[in-house]
Amino acid sequence: MRFTPITWEKLTDAVAAHVDGTVPGDGGDRLRIGIDGAPAAPTAETARQIAAALRLRGRSVLVVGTDGFLRPASLRYEYGRRDPDAYYGGWFDTGALWREVLGPLDAGGSGRVLPDLWDPETDRATRSPYVTLPPGGVLLLHGPFLLGHWFPFDLTVHLRLSPAALARRTEEPWTLPAFARYEQEVGPSDAADVVVRADDPRHPAWTGLTGGDAA
Repeated sequence: MRFTPITWEKLTDAVAAHVDGTVPGDGGDRLRIGIDGAPAAPTAETARQIAAALRLRGRSVLVVGTDGFLRPASLRYEYGRRDPDAYYGGWFDTGALWREVLGPLDAGGSGRVLPDLWDPETDRATRSPYVTLPPGGVLLLHGPFLLGHWFPFDLTVHLRLSPAALARRTEEPWTLPAFARYEQEVGPSDAADVVVRADDPRHPAWTGLTGGDAA
């Protein structure tokens, strides 16, 4: 896999330009983009920067984080608070993501998306109102373990960290086996459309975009 140095600004502008020229794969009128990476990677900031670049192009954008779709504590901690297998397969409510975020953006869907469902601090439902993404709009969903679920993304970006960088920057080291399992079972660098090497947050490098704008 060949990586080319790039700045975050040029990267997000190039992704936005590519997305702006992309047609939804399901024949609908809304795009779904996944920004995948461990919490130690800047997935949220990358999604926000891409969103800003898209809005400058006149697109309606909704940014959603998977941290708003955690399962209740009673389910997350069923096998203890630091079980990496539970973290990998049981912390995030993928069913709710399908139902409340991705499904409504199918061709002919309502476009009504729930931006978050569960507050892990209070361990209660957020009760956030639905947001309608209009035709021509773009969803940017960011968070860990997004690949391997058959989510209907029109483009996926994986922020890659080497094992050493991931270990150095991860605040919860007990989660590291979950990311090792993700690498082994899903292979996000092979599965994603775009891979960004983010070991040094000041100096990213990427694989580029097929048919897109490069630096």
